[in-house]
Amino acid sequence: MSSHGEPIPMTSHPVTGLRGQAEVPGDKSISHRSLILGAMAVGETRISGLLEGQDVLDTGRAMQAFGAEVTNHGGGAWSVHGVGVGGFAEPENVIDCGNSGTGVRLIMGAMATSPISATFTGDASLNGRPMGRVTDPLALFGTAAYGRAGGRLPMTVVGAAAPVPVDYTTPMASAQVKSAVLLAGLNAPGETVLREARATRDHTERMLAGFGADVTVSDEDGHRVIRLQGYPELKPQTIVVPRDPSSAAFPVCAALITDGSDVLVPGIGLNPTRAGLYTTLQEMGADLTFENMREEGGEPVADLRAKFSPDMKGIEVPPERAASMIDEYPILSVVAAFATGTTVMRGVHELRVKESDRIDAMAVGLRANGVTVDEDEDTMIVTGLGPDGVPGGGTASARLDHRIAMSFMCLGMGAKAAVSIDDAGPIATSFPIFEPLMAALGAKLVRTAP
Repeated sequence: MSSHGEPIPMTSHPVTGLRGQAEVPGDKSISHRSLILGAMAVGETRISGLLEGQDVLDTGRAMQAFGAEVTNHGGGAWSVHGVGVGGFAEPENVIDCGNSGTGVRLIMGAMATSPISATFTGDASLNGRPMGRVTDPLALFGTAAYGRAGGRLPMTVVGAAAPVPVDYTTPMASAQVKSAVLLAGLNAPGETVLREARATRDHTERMLAGFGADVTVSDEDGHRVIRLQGYPELKPQTIVVPRDPSSAAFPVCAALITDGSDVLVPGIGLNPTRAGLYTTLQEMGADLTFENMREEGGEPVADLRAKFSPDMKGIEVPPERAASMIDEYPILSVVAAFATGTTVMRGVHELRVKESDRIDAMAVGLRANGVTVDEDEDTMIVTGLGPDGVPGGGTASARLDHRIAMSFMCLGMGAKAAVSIDDAGPIATSFPIFEPLMAALGAKLVRTAP
């Protein structure tokens, strides 16, 4: 079932010649952080290009519940009147974060060092995801958390009344964990230090600096080390949200596997901690061109053109690249099915604890459509069938996961026979215009009777 309603079964039929301009929504990671940091600043932050998917809207409502004034001015323009660091009020009701692991984990961090309590819940998918990876480091500040068995939602977080700074080394490559710790450190005295063995997306550090926080990044003893001074007065900002590279991956990859395609995605963010997919696609032989390279709001941006690429080869993706493309492995596995040879994806254990177990979801769905997939706890291996060799004709379970749903819809565009999913509803969490945008390019997506 969709996270916000009845299931929406959908079928993607084979097509040729996806063409046109794909104006994908704003970056989800930056949209979440814009609302949260705007709420922690003093004064009015203005945001344009905000992703208006369900995940981000849930974060906006949460910031209102903590006392910030969040206003939708239409057309992706929003404003946030913040309450300052340490200024959150205690919410009157349970905070429902829907499907968003990013939203709930970052919000927990933002309120963890204020003397208030809040109870968090979400949809069936989010309530099954582990929160201990965030609540454990937050406990070092003095925060307490009480949830279901296995550290799962619903969960009540009791903020630290007398927080202390922490020096924490992340046990896994997770921008959510890093960001939760840094947001908590804003309202702790002294210096909070975060160490990560493998660099993850750095939007939080960039935005903290933009809002006026005293934050430094360095390399020390093989770790990327972020140092944050507590109790800053964050200054409101004007933020232009670039288009989401993770959302752009779907029209881009659909073009690569669909005969006769030529698709331009303007203004996508190409932060190096997020661009691993595009590096990987180029190594496979994809016809990708970056045009009009520029910088907007401290983030590198470009227009990306993707054309049908029948000569792609399978490769071994370096495991150290996983953090920069963790959300893109589902759609990469689809592209790998249309390449020649084997594509090996190692170091991807984090896919097991996303909105679904994405390794299992993609393996089962690809096999149902005639593709050979091998897997273990940390690896997925796809045996490519070439540009016109994927049979299709199967049905995949979306598992309440927007990226799984969109990946199989792209598979159907290049396969020999149509591909179906049981529920397209979760797509609205991150890419609410996916269906009309892809249809405008030439895709044939048909809602079917449940």
